Amino acid sequence: MSTTLGTPTLRSGLSDVPSLADGEALSKKDFTSSAEVRWCPGCGDYAILAAVQGFLPELGIRRENVVCISGIGCSSRFPYYLDTFGMHSIHGRAPAIATGLATARPDLNVWVITGDGDSLSIGGNHLIHALRRNVNLTILLFNNRIYGLTKGQYSPTSEPGKVTKSTPAGSVDAPFNPISLALGAEATFVARTLDSDRKHLTSVLRAAVSHRGAALVEIYQNCPIFNDGAFQMLKDKDSATARLVRLEHGEPVRFGPEDRPKVVVRTAEGGVEAIDEDAADGREVVVHDARAENPAAAFALSRLDDLSMAHVPVGIFRDVDRPTYDDLVRAQVGDAVQAAPGGGDEALTQLLAGNDTWTVS
Repeated sequence: MSTTLGTPTLRSGLSDVPSLADGEALSKKDFTSSAEVRWCPGCGDYAILAAVQGFLPELGIRRENVVCISGIGCSSRFPYYLDTFGMHSIHGRAPAIATGLATARPDLNVWVITGDGDSLSIGGNHLIHALRRNVNLTILLFNNRIYGLTKGQYSPTSEPGKVTKSTPAGSVDAPFNPISLALGAEATFVARTLDSDRKHLTSVLRAAVSHRGAALVEIYQNCPIFNDGAFQMLKDKDSATARLVRLEHGEPVRFGPEDRPKVVVRTAEGGVEAIDEDAADGREVVVHDARAENPAAAFALSRLDDLSMAHVPVGIFRDVDRPTYDDLVRAQVGDAVQAAPGGGDEALTQLLAGNDTWTVS
């Protein structure tokens, strides 16, 4: 099992990617392109970009072996600002393109950068199948609960009643919970963090990249123009202490101020709830197990989060091992090539033609 909590071994998720030569090292500057960064002043994307650029040198791999695939949206400018290979691709289709790349090129570390509109609306189908297939990708989902690039329409994570240009009388949609969605799709790594918490963001990125398989990281991100302050109650120090439920593998789920701590306990219906620790009265306090094969407990924790943001879990919800789609596909192709007479090109021709062919004269 990969070590993804505490101090991870980064090579576990990059076992096929060539390392730097002995004594060779890269810095943040090496991963920063010369392109002018063009986001609105105060956008949370700046903080995420700085964290990623600062973290990439830790991987110990060449820039040529890193690829950033994005869809459409403000977050999707990322490939321009990283001095790596990259592609600003099609709306919602970044996971599909990245799946092909990860399958064909095991020597690459492939990232997908997407937003709540890009990945959960037109791209919803592509996202859930990349997760269930367990493709070896690191997927960063920037969630600002709005369409920013197209100037402020409601998104699949906008709260009911949200007044926007496309919902002037208020949204009547029930929003997605991206963490619950990912866990329902059997994603092997699921986490949540915030754009403004550099330390926590970097630790989650480190764990995600060290994981071999599909790693989804939801990042609460502020849009200062069209949805300013959407997560302010999670960023104000006093308010955040009372609301943020920091998940740590193997630890009881406790949070809140020292003078009034809260715990998460199980309910009779099989879910969980947050209560004052003084009121626990012998009830079983949940001990977080990110490595449980069954995602039910992690899913229950994801449901603590609601529109009031009274209790918002952050950290790693799930981190389990399962064979990856790209490894399995390459193994199948390798077996077929080895079994085919002549191997190589002849084997490929045989795979493409198969037995169901005919000639038209």
